[in-house]
Formats: sequence, C-alpha cells, structure tokens
Amino acid sequence: MVPSIIDLRIGVEVMILGILVNSDRHLEQLRGLTKAALQKGHDVEIFVMDDGAKLLTRDSFLNLASLPNVSLSVCDHSTAQYGIDIHSLPDVIREWGQYNNAKMNHDADRVIVL
Repeated sequence: MVPSIIDLRIGVEVMILGILVNSDRHLEQLRGLTKAALQKGHDVEIFVMDDGAKLLTRDSFLNLASLPNVSLSVCDHSTAQYGIDIHSLPDVIREWGQYNNAKMNHDADRVIVL
C-alpha cells in the first residue's frame, strides 16, 4: 500500500479511496460511500467493470463522475460486452482497460469492492 499523498493545493494529507464496481446491485451504497469519503476530504477513484457497467445507463451513477475529486473509469471490454457506447457518456468518464484497475489498486490507500 502506498502512503497517502500530500495535496499541494492545500498542504494536507489526502487519502485515496478506490472503489471497484463489478456489480450493478449496490448503487446507493456506492453513492453513500463516495459522498462520505468526499466529506472527509478524501479523493475517490472508481473503476467499473463486469455487471457494474450496467450502471452507466443510470444518471444517479453518472453524476458521481462530475463531483470534485472523483475519478471514474470503465473497462473497455465490459462496455463493449453490454453494448454501451462510451461516446454517449459524459467526457469526465474515462475508458480504460484493466491497467487503470491495477493503477487504482496500487495508488489507493483502501479499496472497496461492490
């Protein structure tokens, strides 16, 4: 696990919470965890794959990507598997392969799987 980073904008330690979303069954918990982490001053990195890609059709999920200090990326294989056109998604959502999942797991102080 890597230590928390120092946010040079404000000079305080910032924890990164990674959330791997591989199911579409926990949207409210995902929203609650994200908002709670942000309220504590943490950054949140969300990586979506497998059945979690189905959440890309829900506005309440997509809105998370526009919150400050939230980064959301998706597995290109999963979006293709579910017929999701990534060009119709908000620009703040990045499409990546499993490399971004590995990077999130490396960079995050804690990772939750939903």
